[in-house]
Amino acid sequence: MREIVLDTETTGMDPAKGDRIVEIGCLELINYMPTQKTFWHYINPERDIPLEAQAVHGISNEMVKDKPTFIEIVGDFLDFIGDDTLIIHNAEFDLKFLNHHLKEGGYAAISNRRVVDTLMLARQKFPGQSASLDALCRRFGIDLSARADYHGALLDSRLLADVYLELKGGRQQGLALDTATATSSPILDTAHVDTAPQQKRKHRKFPAKKAEIEAHGDMVKKLKNALWSA
Repeated sequence: MREIVLDTETTGMDPAKGDRIVEIGCLELINYMPTQKTFWHYINPERDIPLEAQAVHGISNEMVKDKPTFIEIVGDFLDFIGDDTLIIHNAEFDLKFLNHHLKEGGYAAISNRRVVDTLMLARQKFPGQSASLDALCRRFGIDLSARADYHGALLDSRLLADVYLELKGGRQQGLALDTATATSSPILDTAHVDTAPQQKRKHRKFPAKKAEIEAHGDMVKKLKNALWSA
């Protein structure tokens, strides 16, 4: 099963007001586990990046002035994600920007139906508790030290991949003995389980010897209110 963890960094909060993507990072998962395949780009937003946005992700105008625009990398991006499920934290935000840029280039929008929003998963699993990426990393003991100064699209995708795995049941999820889920487990593949009939051993009896019975009786007599005497 192939899924794509995705994150973006932007110039602001609303593409309808001129904000744009400045970084995109994607990470491939196979059966919930990260592979070495990634897609990552800084993107020239063709506008200034406000200082308040730079304070979040650390991406300056100088860093992206020679980088490709979204339209210049969109073909490679779409090839990388294919038709697979996208794993996004607070998916509404990222999809708003992605679909705005895709529409500008004449491309079809990404449907909500192919997206898993880990923010929603976390809120369902831990109602009433903080469901930010930082909070979830701390909850699951995931190292956040690389995120101490700035956010980053590929870094956050790597962190989110670990969070997603934990939200789905952790690294031992495929070892569940529940037959309803075992057949779909990425770890326990019942298609390769040996179902050949097993040879049964003949039943054997192990009667106690007379001396063993007498020794047991003597021991019971020494016990106070022994159940065996009832």
